[in-house]
Amino acid sequence: MKSFNGRVAAITGAASGMGRSLALALAREGCHLALADKNSQGLEQTLALIRTSTLSPVTVTTQVLDVSDRQAMHDWAARCVAEHGKVNLVFNNAGVALSSTVEGVDYADLEWIVGINFWGVVHGTKAFLPYLKASGDGHIINTSSVFGLFAQPGMSGYNATKFAVRGFTEALRQELDLQRCGVSATCVHPGGIRTDICRSSRIDANMTGFLIHSEQQARADFEKLFITDADQAAKVILQGVRKNTRRVLIGRDAYFLDLLARCLPAAYQALVVFASKRMAPKPRTPVFETNDEPRL
Repeated sequence: MKSFNGRVAAITGAASGMGRSLALALAREGCHLALADKNSQGLEQTLALIRTSTLSPVTVTTQVLDVSDRQAMHDWAARCVAEHGKVNLVFNNAGVALSSTVEGVDYADLEWIVGINFWGVVHGTKAFLPYLKASGDGHIINTSSVFGLFAQPGMSGYNATKFAVRGFTEALRQELDLQRCGVSATCVHPGGIRTDICRSSRIDANMTGFLIHSEQQARADFEKLFITDADQAAKVILQGVRKNTRRVLIGRDAYFLDLLARCLPAAYQALVVFASKRMAPKPRTPVFETNDEPRL
């Protein structure tokens, strides 16, 4: 797929971040859009930006949607085809983050992140795949993370979902290659991208004093790791689609951590533990009261 002009793309997580940037970039190339997100206000803002910044006459539809809802995703896929006549590209981009220890994480939080980060990708893939095959020229783009290549403590739920997306997408790509059906798949591994994921993330209280000083400080430190803007990320992703790349890395941090995991597939964990110890809150030295008078 060398050109997006006249194609139809469905994008989840389109209310902000990479989803919004992908929508704007595709619209500028004449691609029609079906946009979805739980955030209705953000969706309207994305739509307004497309209308004011795009000269191409493209059709844009929006849908307030929870990607963890299987039936809602299948209904949306059918609606996209009914409204646009076809679908050529699906960007399963919606995602959230969760920080907690394995021992302390609540099952409800695990179900929340798995429902969005993993099942959302599965639902989007299975709901749209028959329509992509019918188009004769389709592409599925699933967003994993650099933490689908490289694990870290306190992010077991996030790591698990992103590793799962990677494995799911790589298996999907192999099946599509064997079927020669005109549809392909790409797995995206962003590093730190300046999006709203930090604001929507959940940080469990068990992290305070273990790996972070406070939730507020952790969010501020997390934001500092976002070194690539969403527009640049969208550009790299679309280049990957044009080249039919199996894996897309975004940001120099993603390339570094990918290399580290390749060179030290098991030993990198010890390096992470060492670094985490250095950055973790230090126990305070107890202050003992004394009634002794100061000596002169």
